[in-house]
Amino acid sequence: MEFDTLDALFAVAQDAEIWRLTSVDYSVRENFYPNFTAALKGREAGKTYPFLIYHTGSARIIGTTRFLEICPEDRKLEIGVTWLASQYWGTGANAECKYLLLEYCFDTLKANRVQFRAKSDNMRSRRALEKIGATFEGILRKDKIEPGGNARDTAFFSILNDEWPELKPTLAARL
Repeated sequence: MEFDTLDALFAVAQDAEIWRLTSVDYSVRENFYPNFTAALKGREAGKTYPFLIYHTGSARIIGTTRFLEICPEDRKLEIGVTWLASQYWGTGANAECKYLLLEYCFDTLKANRVQFRAKSDNMRSRRALEKIGATFEGILRKDKIEPGGNARDTAFFSILNDEWPELKPTLAARL
């Protein structure tokens, strides 16, 4: 992702179905541009690394994801702020994206832990994390404040480096 791709990603964010179960509606210009500009600036500081999700068959940007909570000293990071245009839900695009990111995290970065978060009542996201083999670790109550001011509970999931060798071929078979 680069600054010159933000407008194309914002166009994808206009799919209202994406935001039905989320805390932040990135179809709103005032939410989208500051967040993604900060993510790109955070990349320069080594705090986050945003990616575009690109569908080669249609030659289109279809969503985004990022590394965040990057802690090299503890060999852990988080994959999050992931969203796809709703027409790509259930197509395997998310599984392929997660496979490539996890492979990089464990096989290249030698991470010990990769974690994921989902709004506790977002069962679609929670099921997607379970489908890729992430372990549910629990719910942090009132973990975040949503843009509207309400407290949000967050479900945490993870995959550990010693789980990856067994999980990798299972996830690859789904692609």
